[in-house]
Amino acid sequence: MAHVNLLPWRAARRKQREREFYMQLGAAFVVGLGVLLLWIFWMDQRIDNQNNRNTYLQTEIKQLDVRIAKIKDLENVREHLLARKQIIEQLQADRSQMVHLFDELVKTIPASARLSGLKQNGQSMSLDGVAQSNASVAEYMRNIEGSPWMGHADLRKTENTHNGSRMPYVFGLNVSLSKPKADENDTGKTSVLPAGSSSGTAPAVQASVAAAAKAVIAPAKPSTTAAPATEAKPVSAAAPKGGAGS
Repeated sequence: MAHVNLLPWRAARRKQREREFYMQLGAAFVVGLGVLLLWIFWMDQRIDNQNNRNTYLQTEIKQLDVRIAKIKDLENVREHLLARKQIIEQLQADRSQMVHLFDELVKTIPASARLSGLKQNGQSMSLDGVAQSNASVAEYMRNIEGSPWMGHADLRKTENTHNGSRMPYVFGLNVSLSKPKADENDTGKTSVLPAGSSSGTAPAVQASVAAAAKAVIAPAKPSTTAAPATEAKPVSAAAPKGGAGS
């Protein structure tokens, strides 16, 4: 026998579908909210991780800045020490120059000339003195240019003072200093002595320099005694050379 359903089943089915739709919509909302919360949590973790890395890098950068500052200080100290080393090497190379220079001044100056003053500035020297004639000054310049420790000589001034003395001519010379090649090689191989080492070289050098200075530099005063025979010979020999200037 056939059964006929007279109940409103379509309305009940519609309500059931609406109920299922809302349940699915709620589930989707919950899933979406969970995914959103997980994404936010994951991004927060990444941000925290990046902040930690930035903090670590900043700490390392500060430490490197401190090390760089120390390295710069060490470089400044190194440059200062290198400058001192170069000065010490230069002094070591030039320590015997003054002894040889005074020795050459004694050897090159003629008997008809006297020095009244000298001044050294680096590799140049200024000489002032008196002579009997311009020929004596010219002879002195030739002797200087022939010296291995002195180079070219420029005449700064020469004049006759007419003061009635035995050496009336006042002259001034600018001399460039030089070194023999053999001496440069020897000084380049010489080692620098320690600051605390005791050596008898310095007193001997000072004594030699003082003795040479006393022998070379003489006061330019008129001579009251008769000139020795050995000093009169260069005057007669130099007179023909000075012709026009004496």
